[in-house]
Amino acid sequence: MRRIMLAVMMALLFAAAADAAPILKEQSRLAFVSRQMGVPVEGGFKRFDAEIDFDPKDTKKSRASITIYIDSIDAGSEEASTEIKRRPWFDAKNHPKAEFVSTSLVPLGAGRYRVSGNMTIKGRTRPASSEFVVRDRGAFRVFEGKFILKRLDFAVGEGAWSDTGTVADEIEVSYLLSVHFQGAKK
Repeated sequence: MRRIMLAVMMALLFAAAADAAPILKEQSRLAFVSRQMGVPVEGGFKRFDAEIDFDPKDTKKSRASITIYIDSIDAGSEEASTEIKRRPWFDAKNHPKAEFVSTSLVPLGAGRYRVSGNMTIKGRTRPASSEFVVRDRGAFRVFEGKFILKRLDFAVGEGAWSDTGTVADEIEVSYLLSVHFQGAKK
C-alpha cells in the first residue's frame, strides 16, 4: 500500500512539474528604467530564470516564480553596473538573487491579467503586483507587462543614495517572458 501511495504521489508531482514551463531565455527580457537627476537611465538583467504554470481557464491553478541574478545587471555603463552591485545598492555579494513568487492571478479581460505575489530583494519581502497581457504566437506563449517598484522599500540605495532627488524611488520594470505553448497548432 505504501508503494502505491508513493507511486501516486510521485506521478502527481511529475504531472504538476510538467505543466510548469521554463522561459525561453533567448526570447525573453527583463528591463528597467530609473531616473537619475530626472534623466531616464535604462538597464536590464542578462540572467534570470522563470517557471510559469498558466491556465487561462482556471487561473487559481496558475503559478509563476522568477529568480533574478543580481550580478548580471546592466545599468547602462560598466561603471554604473559595477556600482549598483555594491552594498548600498543591491549588495550582490550578500544578496545574489532577487525573487518573485506569485500568490494570485486575476483575469481582467481581453487577454489581460493581474498577477500578485511577493517580491524579495536584499532579504526584504514586500507584496508586488503587475498587469500583463498574454499572446499566443505560434509555438510560443508570451507574457508582457510592467510595474513600478519602489527601490527604498527594499533598501536599494542606502545612506546618501536614499535621496530621491538624486535617484528617484520609483523604478519602472518591464518584462517579456516567452514559453513553449503546449496548445500550439503544428
